[in-house]
Amino acid sequence: MNAPVDVLIIGAGASGAAVAWSLAETRMRILCLEQGDWVKPTDYPSNGRDYEARQMGEFHFSPNRRASDVDYPVNDDDSPIKVANFNGVGGGTVLYAGHFPRFHPSDFRVRSLDGVADDWPIDYRTLEPYYAENDRMMGVSGLAGDPAYPPKTPVMPPLPLGRTGMALGKGFNQLGWHWWPSDSTIATQEYGGRAPCINLGQCIAGCAQGAKASTDITYWPEALRAGVMLRTRCRVREITTNESGMASGVIYFDEHGIEQFQPAEVVIVACNGIGTPRILLNSASSRHPDGLANSSGMVGRNLMFHPYAGVYGRFEAALDGHRGPIDAVWSQQFYETDRSRGFTRGYTFETTRGRGPVQTALIGMLSGKLPMGAGHHAAYRGLFDRIAGLVAICEDLPEAHNRVTLDPVLKDSSGIPAPKVSYTLSENSLKMLAHSAARATEVLRAAGAVDVSVTSPLSIGGWHNMGTARMGTDPERSVVNDWGRSHDVKNLFIVDGSIFVTSAGVNPTSTIQALALYVADNIKRRLANLFD
Repeated sequence: MNAPVDVLIIGAGASGAAVAWSLAETRMRILCLEQGDWVKPTDYPSNGRDYEARQMGEFHFSPNRRASDVDYPVNDDDSPIKVANFNGVGGGTVLYAGHFPRFHPSDFRVRSLDGVADDWPIDYRTLEPYYAENDRMMGVSGLAGDPAYPPKTPVMPPLPLGRTGMALGKGFNQLGWHWWPSDSTIATQEYGGRAPCINLGQCIAGCAQGAKASTDITYWPEALRAGVMLRTRCRVREITTNESGMASGVIYFDEHGIEQFQPAEVVIVACNGIGTPRILLNSASSRHPDGLANSSGMVGRNLMFHPYAGVYGRFEAALDGHRGPIDAVWSQQFYETDRSRGFTRGYTFETTRGRGPVQTALIGMLSGKLPMGAGHHAAYRGLFDRIAGLVAICEDLPEAHNRVTLDPVLKDSSGIPAPKVSYTLSENSLKMLAHSAARATEVLRAAGAVDVSVTSPLSIGGWHNMGTARMGTDPERSVVNDWGRSHDVKNLFIVDGSIFVTSAGVNPTSTIQALALYVADNIKRRLANLFD
């Protein structure tokens, strides 16, 4: 039998790493179980010339495409947006683009301001010091003074705009719309042992340079030095409870596929908006027949993605192509609610660079812009290094019918039921997507682009999954309280994006980690009466 621990964390990604690091100062016995493994920087695709092929295979963001032995399958057939995640130390931060916006103050007061969704039980000011602490730990590059936000000071200078950023910035200027150098966890100078970015351009396939902050190279080294234990290739099947209804530990399969029990005094779940409800629902028992922490029936419900519109144009002059970080500029011109647009809430524009040589050829062929035979090479030269675009990250409002359940048939390689995603785009989202595509087209044309094309929604846009174990003060309408503790099980905490009340119109990683640090701080301050 494994020796008992004080704190057991499930998941070593963005939130699991942050909460482990923060709790380490208590000197409690802390263990993290991670389903995946460490990834060696030398194994990232950008170390070889076949990087585009590997990015579409073993480093693809879809677990169904990767289908590695540390993944679990996801049935997302009943969703126009397909799930993206990554199992391994660092979790989704290994494959994310490093784009690192915060929520706006308004995002925590959606019900009060706009009469939809719900207000969070906490506000921006509550999280502000944790945002700042996380910025230091992850190493955020940016430019102070963005009028879209309260004052905040990045720890490094912003990413260079490059030719792509300059071109699209001119388009925004032409229209008189907001734009600003984006906050990013990509280093622009030496920081915390990380070298600055050298423009490999392969952020979403793992940064071999180490310039992009994934938690395997930021939080985890410090947490391990402080005494936190991390055990990889451990697939948790269920959280167990004792006769008092408290969490007693987890049953998991180790690296050899052998079932193990790990006892713990406190269990913290950090498995993202798909993996967390999967574990809670799979932990059903006679005491918790509908799943653990699910007396409200809210576990798995209110799933939010960020519907994405992708708009790309071809420029006559050569740009940066695929070289450099993906997102150098953002615009939040259409972030807050304006009823005249016909929808509630809003979205962020992120600039995006062109594609690698193989992707340029493939998409050119599929779109009909790259003919076979005569003219092929000339047409290719007119595409390569000349594509740039905008993606709109649209806020998704919570709806109870959008949910994660357990698939009755599909299982992972350990026999654990896989998650099933049921999701539909709301009328509000469809209107927002149409508006964002039209405005992005205006920007690109103002910037000088031709042959503008729109894809909306992006089916591969399920990078952000939120809301399936929501935070709230009412136990009948939420899963955890205002500091991340389960209403039903007093020694069970959740720290990932599943506790989001609303999704905002920005990438969630910064807020996920700020919440994890906030929950950890509350645990530390309440140790004497943690279960009261």
